[in-house]
Amino acid sequence: MTTTETDIVELDRIAVHESLRVVELAEGADWERDTPCAGWTLRRLVAHMAAQHHGFAAAARGAGRNAAYWRLPEDMSEPGRMYRAAATAALTAFAEPGVTEREFVLPELGAGFPGRTALGFHFIDYVVHAWDVAAALGVRVELPDHVLAAAAAVARRVPADPAGRGPGFAFAPALAVPHGADPLEEALRLLGREPEKWPLRR
Repeated sequence: MTTTETDIVELDRIAVHESLRVVELAEGADWERDTPCAGWTLRRLVAHMAAQHHGFAAAARGAGRNAAYWRLPEDMSEPGRMYRAAATAALTAFAEPGVTEREFVLPELGAGFPGRTALGFHFIDYVVHAWDVAAALGVRVELPDHVLAAAAAVARRVPADPAGRGPGFAFAPALAVPHGADPLEEALRLLGREPEKWPLRR
């Protein structure tokens, strides 16, 4: 892999591993908790996260047009086990040589994208979704400073057009970022999250 390729693949790997860590903290009634994704329980959020992993893994191998790879899992009786398998599938696909040079077809976005761009989408999704899971459980997300700085940089580039934000889209409308916000808060607020509404409980 080139240095550039390694950077985005490694950033994504760190974010996905953090999402795994927080998902595996959930047990019992936790799966029915509300999440920052309006109307989604933690079980539903993790099903979405797993489907996206499988879809992106397929896209990395040229099969992104196949809708079957993007479907929500039917069996959510063991969400943690199912999620680990999905995350492993994505990370294995992304570790293949030359992945950032491939075209990823992402049906939800209606187009094909260079691999590096597509991995940037996946990276910011899993920084935010790791936080979503942590917020639902009342725990802190733990990501290195350089990963959070990269996430904030990606979040600044996500189009803020209201026509592409809100119900049915990946992110809610952007919120104002207060002066002095740290990179995680900046990324979350730019992508429509309100961290102040999800205090730590554990």
